Amino acid sequence: MEVIPLREGFGAELRGVTLSDVAASDAAYAAVRAAFEEHSVLVFRGQEVSDDIQLAFSRRFGPPETTKVGSMGTGSHFVILSTFGPDGKVVPSDHRQQLRARANQLWHTDSSFKRVPALTSILSARIIPEHGGETEFVSMRLAFERLDKDVAKRLENSFAWHSYAHSRSKVATGLATSEEVDALPPVCWRMVWRNPVNGRGALYLASHAYGVEGMDADAGKALIERLTEAATAPGVSYLHQWKQGDVVMWDNRATMHRGRPWPAHEGRLMIRTTISATDADGVANMQPPSTQAAECFFVEALTPSS
Repeated sequence: MEVIPLREGFGAELRGVTLSDVAASDAAYAAVRAAFEEHSVLVFRGQEVSDDIQLAFSRRFGPPETTKVGSMGTGSHFVILSTFGPDGKVVPSDHRQQLRARANQLWHTDSSFKRVPALTSILSARIIPEHGGETEFVSMRLAFERLDKDVAKRLENSFAWHSYAHSRSKVATGLATSEEVDALPPVCWRMVWRNPVNGRGALYLASHAYGVEGMDADAGKALIERLTEAATAPGVSYLHQWKQGDVVMWDNRATMHRGRPWPAHEGRLMIRTTISATDADGVANMQPPSTQAAECFFVEALTPSS
């Protein structure tokens, strides 16, 4: 297997290995897992992908999520990201499927709004538009390492609240259905996720994050926005331009991503499998230690003194 770095600090293309190799071989899995822990975003090009192959590959990394209510693929292990209707035609730009695609264009990490967050997501390109539709990634490890040391230390003892309804409300009122809201109540996670393999910390943020435990609502929102802006500043991202047969997987503990726009009349079909994080992946350390409020961390701490 050949590991080709995609940019400085994170992201790599893996050559000489297929999804089927990883599903069938302990040695291939070990090599890919090591690359995953180091590079956070892995690209496999020219893959022969079927649902069965993608799921067998995905299971190597842990227990696959069951797709939540309200999504295409509900009850299965597949999230179907499609702008095609039942008749095979592209749905209108104001259709719920198009609005959900627009919500994925917000910076986020998958499943931070769930009781069990995600370790990794595996996304395969089935039908791609002729223009646009890229997926953009940033390293939240590098974002954390760019912070002032005192700020970084205080963030490790802070906790943020995440909600699916919050991120969907940014796109359209009612985009999250009452069924989804009931099934996905807000959850609270530590704002820094330390990788148990290499010890590196990463900011744990998303468009789903709406407040910081122990902080005034406006101050918490401002802190999240300030950290997100710094993490996604121009020049720090990897933009993946999809080709047929591409499969990309990423570490939800250590990255944020977003879809990029494409012409609404051009269809797009992507299939995602998502693997739940376990205690071995560090999830136990992400939970608040008690119901007691976390350290109050004011946004002024990030404002340079004049």
